[in-house]
Amino acid sequence: MCQQAVKEKRDSYKSIHLYFQDESRFGMFTKNGRALTVKGVKPICPFQQVFKSTYLFGAFSPITGDKFLLEYPNCNADIFELFLNELSKENPTELKVMVVDNAAFHKAKKIKIPDNIVLIFQPPYSPEVNPAEQIWAWYKRAFTNRIYKSIPQIVDFISNKSENLTKELVKSITRQEYIFSNYWTF
Repeated sequence: MCQQAVKEKRDSYKSIHLYFQDESRFGMFTKNGRALTVKGVKPICPFQQVFKSTYLFGAFSPITGDKFLLEYPNCNADIFELFLNELSKENPTELKVMVVDNAAFHKAKKIKIPDNIVLIFQPPYSPEVNPAEQIWAWYKRAFTNRIYKSIPQIVDFISNKSENLTKELVKSITRQEYIFSNYWTF
């Protein structure tokens, strides 16, 4: 079905581009992770239990290293539609083939998908096939064992980290062999 949609639309656009999309929650509840200590010494890490968060939506190209990131206060079908509309405005002459997971809000019937975006749904329960997950792991490694006192502090963290996410880094983090096989011919 996706290949059919791409074949029907490809002549209307100057290029076709593959993206992998996902979203991640960044909250004030401390994300604990590993810490390096002397053998036999239990690590002591800061912790707070505050249930406020923000969400980062992203689309990444392992082929060119292009990225598109937007931070939103919620994660639902309306926000996903906003994200798609903003992404579609970036290089509107490009047909964006975007791989997404099976989150219910990705499939909401009320979503109007822009004409220059085609969604491909990855197999259920298979986050390992979405390289966007590796981008979030890169963010979360720097986010672990830290306390953020406010959402604006988290947004600053996201902004600073996003500035350091270069095209070359996106390509190196998201490179998976199956992406470069003949599977993606349209």
